[in-house]
Amino acid sequence: MENIKMLLAEDDEDDRSFFRQAVLDSGIGSELTMVTGGWQLIEFLLDEAKPFIPDVIFLDINMPGMDGKSCLREIRRQEKFVEVPVIILSTSTRLRDIEETYRDGANRYISKTVFYSDSSKWIMLLFAADWRQLLVSPTREGFAFID
Repeated sequence: MENIKMLLAEDDEDDRSFFRQAVLDSGIGSELTMVTGGWQLIEFLLDEAKPFIPDVIFLDINMPGMDGKSCLREIRRQEKFVEVPVIILSTSTRLRDIEETYRDGANRYISKTVFYSDSSKWIMLLFAADWRQLLVSPTREGFAFID
């Protein structure tokens, strides 16, 4: 299996630790990079000295400074990141957040409650053999997984 380059933007230390453990428990080959906020994510992605294009970005909506929705819009404005799948992980289950992130180009929206109920299973499901194909152009019906 390929080594999947994951980038997680999450301000909560416990959630970062939990996510890291879920990736380890899933057994998939991965390289996980974590940042703690929206501005840090954008600076990291746009750093010309260390060019990095992740295979997938996991993005929390509720971060101080630049929130996840603003990050998503900025990511989609950058030509080199247009095709990178963005998966929203959020405590928010508000329809407005789901609709807005779908409209702005996210590939999946998963509530943290659903994700962390069996996170290693979610990691394995998200990264099945044809995961890149499954994340491209999500239908509205298959976009959100909330409790």
